[in-house]
Amino acid sequence: MTTPQLLSFGIIIAMMLLFIWGKWRYDVVAMAALLASLLAGTVKPEEAFKGFSDDIVIIVASALVVSAAVSRSGVIEKALRWLIRRLKTLRSQLFVLVGSVTLMSAIVKNIGALAMMMPAALRMAKRSGNPPSLYLMPMAFGSLLGGMITLVGTSPNIIVSRVREQMTGEPFRMFDYAPVGIGLSLVGVTFLMLAYRLLPADRQAGASLGEAVKISDYNTEATVPETSPLVGGTIGDFLGKIDGAIAITGLVRGGARRGVTLPDTVIQAGDTLLLRGEPNGIERAVDQGKLHLVRDHSKSEQSHSEQSVIEAVVTQNSPISGQSAQQAHLFERHGVNLIAVSRAGHRMTERLGQMRLRPGDVLLLQGPVDVLPDRILALGLLPLAERDIRIGSVRKDLLPLVILAGAMSLTALGMVPVATAFFSAAVLMILTGAISAEDAHEAIEWPIIVMLGALIPVSEALQTTGGTELIGTWLSGVGATLPGWGALCLIMVTAMAVTPFLNNAATVLVMAPIAATFAERLGLRPDAFLMAVAVGAACDFLTPIGHQSNTLVMGPGGYRFGDYARLGAPLSVLVVVVGVPLILTFWPL
Repeated sequence: MTTPQLLSFGIIIAMMLLFIWGKWRYDVVAMAALLASLLAGTVKPEEAFKGFSDDIVIIVASALVVSAAVSRSGVIEKALRWLIRRLKTLRSQLFVLVGSVTLMSAIVKNIGALAMMMPAALRMAKRSGNPPSLYLMPMAFGSLLGGMITLVGTSPNIIVSRVREQMTGEPFRMFDYAPVGIGLSLVGVTFLMLAYRLLPADRQAGASLGEAVKISDYNTEATVPETSPLVGGTIGDFLGKIDGAIAITGLVRGGARRGVTLPDTVIQAGDTLLLRGEPNGIERAVDQGKLHLVRDHSKSEQSHSEQSVIEAVVTQNSPISGQSAQQAHLFERHGVNLIAVSRAGHRMTERLGQMRLRPGDVLLLQGPVDVLPDRILALGLLPLAERDIRIGSVRKDLLPLVILAGAMSLTALGMVPVATAFFSAAVLMILTGAISAEDAHEAIEWPIIVMLGALIPVSEALQTTGGTELIGTWLSGVGATLPGWGALCLIMVTAMAVTPFLNNAATVLVMAPIAATFAERLGLRPDAFLMAVAVGAACDFLTPIGHQSNTLVMGPGGYRFGDYARLGAPLSVLVVVVGVPLILTFWPL
């Protein structure tokens, strides 16, 4: 092994460890890897930034804008609303919800498709009396399956297409993924409809302080005014009056927090009680005790406009993720109050304003009706409750779909390159008012774009130094003892195993060249192996952190880390068992 190869491998391994550690955001890790490659000499200065002009970056950014415009049109939600209201059985509900998310994920970004359908799922859960946990994880997994159907369904497909063009001179086209993707989606959706019993049915999460779906545990604070009937009484007396509808997890008196609250603790005027429980229980406690809910802003003056309360989940890319309410200045900057936080399996030990928010947390927010939708959008939150207000515009209902259909048709017919078609579609979306320039900027996941631009030269360094050739030779030694289907299975399982620890795009940037070299060493065509990498990278069903769709449903569904493997492990096995024969059928070795 040469020195450049050692350096290239060392940088890749260090990058993977940093991804797993999670201390730094993945775009920062990618930039650090690019800098290290420059210093090590494995990437030449004149090639360091060519990744940012690569077609992959243009396609991904443009597809995100187009996807956001389609999501905001509301036409898909309208088409499904009539049908959803008439579904009675759990399986029929799952079929429509999971099937819809899967189909939509083929034409819009899978996280966007899931976000569109989550409010409908939560309303359905409330109406039918089923816990949201039975709906949300199957929908998240369906969004991952649907992303495999088209070139633009998920970022790994675009990257794999580029690697194929480098290897063979011909990229994968728009619907080249469809035979395998549709087959896996049909099998996967059928499994998810039948296997929902593997999910925990005792988890409650959702939205609204008396509406929509109950959330299992909200953490909030309430102060005791001098006029409260609780003054002079004990905590045990208070809990007895409300039949233990809530738990009191702490008490703040004179600025000092008491972590242990005994039943005989006497309540004094000015105390702040830390409450934990379901929305109805909190409402009952606040009403009976004549308490004042604490907002994240001490004065919490609001305008005289009509106020509304809404529940929203913190997404992975939310600007307030990792910040407390005080650090985010929710009231000062955005004019909204944080009333309560729900986090699956979490017992609040911090003050409400000091609690660091995480992806998957469900927030109860209060603000003026006329500005609350824009504030939720600006904060990168996903609303969970059905409200009269609506996030996004329903103007230009059909226009985004027409533009998207035109772009997909032109690329499918080979008349226009993918980058040109989707860049043109994104510009048309803005020019026609289907999406504003500001919203288009918000829709682009800049950390992903930066990561792609930085990692393209880093991953190519693995090729130019002969690193992929070395790994391909080693794998071919293992693969030589296996039949063709076994070698293909090895690549798919490897990609599937790496994805939970890396971003799926990063997985493909590293794995696709290795898979192509592996196939070449075995004297086989690379198409099947590249397709196996795409499938393996798309199917992260084992953890809540490997893909944004999985993270998004964790809080609202009340899931724990281990819940994902209960449904995801058998689905992963099914994808391998069905996916390998499907790939061999349509992309023979």
